[in-house]
Amino acid sequence: MQQPAVPELAHTTTRPIHWLATAAAVAAVVAASGFLQPDSATAAPTGGGEHVTAKAHAVAPPDPSAVDFPIECGPVKALVRAKATGDLDGDGRPETVAVVRCDAGSGTPPDGVYVLTQPAGSAARVVATLVDPKDGYTASDVTVRDGAVSANLDGYSSPDVPRYRPDVHDKAKWQWKGGSFVRSTPAEARSV
Repeated sequence: MQQPAVPELAHTTTRPIHWLATAAAVAAVVAASGFLQPDSATAAPTGGGEHVTAKAHAVAPPDPSAVDFPIECGPVKALVRAKATGDLDGDGRPETVAVVRCDAGSGTPPDGVYVLTQPAGSAARVVATLVDPKDGYTASDVTVRDGAVSANLDGYSSPDVPRYRPDVHDKAKWQWKGGSFVRSTPAEARSV
């Protein structure tokens, strides 16, 4: 009788002891993973910079629909045209930035840009006015990124400029510093 070219190897034949050893190893890994837990989850926003904890995502941002804004609209109502949310003061709770104007039905009434907060167990409220409607600006492209609010502002150089054609264009950025919002103009901003 001829011998096979390759002798039978011990590890190619399974026996009950092999299955028992594999089951014990898997059980040890599962038991050890129960004791080793990761730290609280944190993630950096896509823009980089500050870290946002999972707690910040668990709290809903303030809803501007239930807020009385400091804007005089006479017989018409205030209209929230746009909003952006994010943690502006680093406390782990999101704020809402609301762009509000009088719902005049026609024309382009000026905007107010307001920051809303909502402490736990309280109603949402205005804590800062970034753009006062009395200044005559309309705001667009309002964003919250890396703890700062950015907006494009359009206005008028004089009362003689037609209201449908603003001739002053500005970019503004606000950031929470020292207990208040500080305005700066981004380096690339230019007035036309």
